[in-house]
Amino acid sequence: MTVMVARKKVVRKWEKLPGRNTFCCDGRIMMARQKGIFYLTLFLILGTCALFFAFECRYLAVQLSPAIPVFAAVLFLFAMATLLRTSFSDPGVIPRALPDEAAFIEMEIEATNGTVPQGQRPPPRIKNFQINNQIVKLKYCYTCKIFRPPRASHCSICDNCVERFDHHCPWVGNCVGKRNYRYFYLFILSLSLLTIYIFTFNIVYVALSDDTAGLGLFPGCRWSLTLLTVLEVLICFFTLWSVVGLTGFHTFLVALNQTTNEDIKGSWTGKNRVQNPYSHGNIVKNCCEVLCGPLPPSVLDRRGILQQEESTSQEESCPQAPSAPEPTAGQAASSAPQDSGIPHWSAVPVSPLSDAEEPDEKQLTSGELPVPPQDAGQAEH
Repeated sequence: MTVMVARKKVVRKWEKLPGRNTFCCDGRIMMARQKGIFYLTLFLILGTCALFFAFECRYLAVQLSPAIPVFAAVLFLFAMATLLRTSFSDPGVIPRALPDEAAFIEMEIEATNGTVPQGQRPPPRIKNFQINNQIVKLKYCYTCKIFRPPRASHCSICDNCVERFDHHCPWVGNCVGKRNYRYFYLFILSLSLLTIYIFTFNIVYVALSDDTAGLGLFPGCRWSLTLLTVLEVLICFFTLWSVVGLTGFHTFLVALNQTTNEDIKGSWTGKNRVQNPYSHGNIVKNCCEVLCGPLPPSVLDRRGILQQEESTSQEESCPQAPSAPEPTAGQAASSAPQDSGIPHWSAVPVSPLSDAEEPDEKQLTSGELPVPPQDAGQAEH
């Protein structure tokens, strides 16, 4: 016997989220799909610091101070923590509109713009929003089917609308937005300090290692470790120009409470000379808002549960009742009713008819002739 059994399979919301993102650890980690440059970032940081701790720090801790490797370890751990926090977190992705919400927004747009004749281009879908006595335009996203909040933009790489979108950084493997911008800034700041620190003490090591012999890869060679040191110096030298310059640029943006996307587009420095409505006019207040303000929670609810029912068939052997034995010919004959012409209605009780209810004439069967009653014949004679 086949029995249909309905089983509920637990599905997390991150499994059904649109966009081009990668999720790990049951939705706890969220990254972009293009992670190759992020792995290169990890390799450069880990490789350079491993060489520095393995070779130069041993000599510098003995010759100068044991605090040198300790301070380098603190910078390294802080830089790695902020890097992973930036890469593995939700940058502020805005959920897409549900079908009912998208249909309602379309009805609002049609009611506002009216019917557009064929051959004419429809007007841009824009809403005006006032912030600090200044009009800000909210643009409609045709992919997410929503009007984007102020300062939000759609990332073409991750295919998501991100709140307070700054830019997509391939070095961290994620978008940089409202929820991870402070960690991104702290990462590049700490990485700049770590790069300067390693670069400086590598130069000090080369200057002080003239009398060193036996600490290198080849005992007795005075310049045995200089090859590795030169490699570290070259990596730090080329990193300084990019990381330190990037840190200075973002420090300028934080002081103005401005994003990279707004700076590239010239939103507040264009021909109209529109002032930035998000700036407080004070560097300290702007820095406190960007770096120390409250961090909003994620609106994606990545680990929320979606239940889907799946019916599966299962074979089960049901116990059958024992069948009654077939009666023999003698038993069947004895159990048969005596008058076979009269149907057996013993299961249904029938009440006897009264004298008033008895029919006057009996029902004739086919082939029978009516027989006159005796009283009628005597009366005729």
